[in-house]
Amino acid sequence: MRSNSYTFKSIFNVLKAAVNGSQQDFTSGSIRKAVFMLSVPMILEMMMESIFALVDAYFVSSLGPNAIATVGLTESVLTLVYAVAIGLSMGVTAIVARRIGEKDEKGASKTAVQAIFLGFIIAMLISVVGILFPKEILRLMGGEPDLIEEGFGYTQILLGGNVTIMLLFLINAVFRGAGDASVAMKVLIFSNLLNIILDPMFIFGFGPIPAFGVKGAAIATTIGRGSAVLLQLLILFKGWSKIKVGFHNMVLETTLMINLIKVSLGGIGQFIIGTSSWVFLMRIMAEFGSEVLAGYTIAIRVLLFTLMPSWGMSNAAATLVGQNLGAKKPERAEQSVWKTGKYNAYFMVFVSIFYLIFAKEIISIFSEETDVVYYGALSLRVIAAGYIFYAYGMVVIQSFNGAGDTKTPTIINFFCFWVFQLPFAYAAAIWFEMEALGVLLAITFAEVLIAVVGIVWFRKGKWKEVSV
Repeated sequence: MRSNSYTFKSIFNVLKAAVNGSQQDFTSGSIRKAVFMLSVPMILEMMMESIFALVDAYFVSSLGPNAIATVGLTESVLTLVYAVAIGLSMGVTAIVARRIGEKDEKGASKTAVQAIFLGFIIAMLISVVGILFPKEILRLMGGEPDLIEEGFGYTQILLGGNVTIMLLFLINAVFRGAGDASVAMKVLIFSNLLNIILDPMFIFGFGPIPAFGVKGAAIATTIGRGSAVLLQLLILFKGWSKIKVGFHNMVLETTLMINLIKVSLGGIGQFIIGTSSWVFLMRIMAEFGSEVLAGYTIAIRVLLFTLMPSWGMSNAAATLVGQNLGAKKPERAEQSVWKTGKYNAYFMVFVSIFYLIFAKEIISIFSEETDVVYYGALSLRVIAAGYIFYAYGMVVIQSFNGAGDTKTPTIINFFCFWVFQLPFAYAAAIWFEMEALGVLLAITFAEVLIAVVGIVWFRKGKWKEVSV
């Protein structure tokens, strides 16, 4: 009993330390503990990010299939914004982690400033398109006229305010690269609590606030994310994390900016390839009606909730790879990847079994319409069937990025998504008349292929020679 009590207490203390963000050198000591210390806050951070989508889907679902479909179509376009944000964040995490591993905290701080500048500039360009052409964007995505009229405000606000998405990802990437994953987690907890409070107020109305409908979800989410960005900037300027930024750092440094862009281009490219594929898949789904689209949209939101913890573990692997390469410990970097992949696989197998058994019950929480539930459950089951491959695939791909080798995942994504997934989805869904099932099979098969190719390439070890 005493031994079990001691073990439980030890686990609890490590968990507490991980959540609190106790500083630790991740280039020495137990790899298992390092993975745990980084993964716990990163998993919670990623889950917080996905809660934005789940909360919106829950409240918007009561407004009908058109509202849900609007959210789905808009989110598909927003994935291109996420692609740029995540791609840049990969470069930021890789460079910051490498500087921290080299004990160069000033260099890490300078990288953070250039990332903020770059993210702001790109976001402003996207905002112009989102504010001026929301109806055209929804029409291009296959939205029906009544859907466009009902939901264009949602699209306009989210795309117009995409700077909150961009900076939220980039500044959290700075924290992650520095090993301050708990700071990123706490920022998103604050942001989500605000979004949960504001969502029903702006969607259904509250006191002097009118009922904005689906548009209200966009308002609430933008306010929530915007508040989180202000908190992030406060943390950076006050020095409440390992990275501290002063006003003297707020100048453009051409050399650092070019290096950041160079490292990030591969990350942006790989995610633009991946997310544009999702956009086209959503466009194919739109051919089969709002009910199919609504079910698929809900399923994707639910799937993202459990993919985010997996993504969190993958980010932990990326940070460990970057810091250990900076400390000239490539073998430790590789061991970190395989251990993280194993833990990720355990988690994903459990989740896939849960989805396979309870798919209908899960989708029924969001909608009572028979067709929506049917197609949502089908989406959950088919995609979750490949979860164990997602587990290793995500960790390995992120490990390339953590090393600064963003070119390799870009090539893998290009062949697996554009050369294989899209033609397969179109042929199966349209030519062979499998409809939604054809698209879902394409998603699962492509992720299996990415995992297999990624592991084979990773074993070659060329990523250990990359310098950033």
